[in-house]
Amino acid sequence: MTSMPNYGDLRAELETLTTEAFRPELSDIDRLSTLEIARLMNGEDMTVPAAVAAQLPLIAAAIDGIAERMARGGRLVYAGAGTAGRLGVLDASECPPTFNTDPSRVVGVIAGGPTAMVTSVEGAEDSRELAAADLDALALTADDTVVGVSASGRTPYAVGAVEHARKQGALTIGLSCNAHSALASAADHGIEVVVGPELLTGSTRLKSGTAQKLVLNMLSTITMIRLGKTYGNLMVDVRASNEKLRARSRRIVALATGASDEEIERALAATDGEVKNAILTILGGVDGPTAARLLEDSEGHLRAALAASAD
Repeated sequence: MTSMPNYGDLRAELETLTTEAFRPELSDIDRLSTLEIARLMNGEDMTVPAAVAAQLPLIAAAIDGIAERMARGGRLVYAGAGTAGRLGVLDASECPPTFNTDPSRVVGVIAGGPTAMVTSVEGAEDSRELAAADLDALALTADDTVVGVSASGRTPYAVGAVEHARKQGALTIGLSCNAHSALASAADHGIEVVVGPELLTGSTRLKSGTAQKLVLNMLSTITMIRLGKTYGNLMVDVRASNEKLRARSRRIVALATGASDEEIERALAATDGEVKNAILTILGGVDGPTAARLLEDSEGHLRAALAASAD
């Protein structure tokens, strides 16, 4: 016989969370004009970057850990439920087209599986066991990093993911929006971006979701910079999978080299459309196969390959 959850205890726990706090000064928000509500909401959103800024040293330390492991072949795995899980899946899904990463290198797992991206899956977020099973399907190693994401910092799925990953020897990061959270305590790196009570009580898709998106952007983007996926602020590993990206590829080569359109076309033709390789053939004065070898020797870092081409 399944025991009934103690909703009194759960309610008391939620009432201690900053993200769940009720703001009586906003109790008449539905009586305001649309513009007044928009101004209120915009004002709330403006406080989020400052909350993220307070955590930058912790975020940077976590990124260094991720990059070190990914350089050895490890993966970055996001795990969460509801909005937090969706944000992780979103960030992971944007890495292949932006940085030409293999889809298996940055992964988002969400409580309830792919269905939960668009439909609530009842009870999935309450299961530590489900999180462990989802991670076991990935066969974690000590070179992997698992980021548990939860606005409350208490979601069993996210906490369970971090606890299970840590037992497997993976690096763990807990990203929450409440101080002194169970998620941060369970992780090697606890990042708590405290954005305060939401405009709508408990609606953590608002400021909390924005804060999580900002931090996830940092985790993936700066990790990729550390791994040599950019040259300056140019996305030299972009995958040209459509007309817009093919045009962007040519613009990136032009910005990096200052070469003529004809020279850019020749370089891309000689390197099978690989932007990084094309830049190296132009700036380093080498042919396509040599560019490929130099980049392989430098583990994909274009600056190092350019230095080697000058030797």
